Amino acid sequence: MDTDGELYRLMTWLSPAYPVGAYAFSHGLENAVDTELVVDAETTHDWIASVLTRGNAQADLVFAAAAWDATPDAETLGTLNELALAFQTTAELRLESTAQGLAYVAVSRDAWPCKAVDALTAMPGEDVAYPVAVGAIAASHGVGKRATLLAYAHAFAANLVSAAVRLVPLGQTDGQRITAKLMAVAEAAVSRSLNTPVDTVATATPVVDLASMNHESQYTRLFRS
Repeated sequence: MDTDGELYRLMTWLSPAYPVGAYAFSHGLENAVDTELVVDAETTHDWIASVLTRGNAQADLVFAAAAWDATPDAETLGTLNELALAFQTTAELRLESTAQGLAYVAVSRDAWPCKAVDALTAMPGEDVAYPVAVGAIAASHGVGKRATLLAYAHAFAANLVSAAVRLVPLGQTDGQRITAKLMAVAEAAVSRSLNTPVDTVATATPVVDLASMNHESQYTRLFRS
């Protein structure tokens, strides 16, 4: 695919305008702010960087890469999807992944149809993990694997920065400074994911997981996770 066409697709599929509901999720960040684990720009950066390097985002990148490789094999995608769902460490994080995954498939079926959509629909079970959907559909449209993972990582980080701007709260300029600092973190996470076999993927962010669990019973909530 030509570079311009690849970039256009990625900017469209992983932009806030693609109606998957990413804005409704904070990945435990709302509880971290409520309990004062995240209080400013520095702690916001550290929280998101941890998710990208040792948490669900890092695992998501491995699953997205594997889905890219597996497309359009529905059986292999189904097995991969089951593993990706099992890696969602809390009920809210699973909802965050599956709500976006199902929406991504539904919107792509109508606007960007491809063989991957058919393969994802043919998988057993009713839930689709978001990274599996993104990786498969990108591959089916001929978008490069590394470009897909970079776009996914930056979109993941940008969504959490946007949540932090509202929750901490932070200024818009602070949000952009954090986003700029996270660029190198995201690129390193992508490089690791490209060299990580699916059967060795792991996460190590127990504080993020606990924040997500505690968020379920938090008194006031703006976000769904």
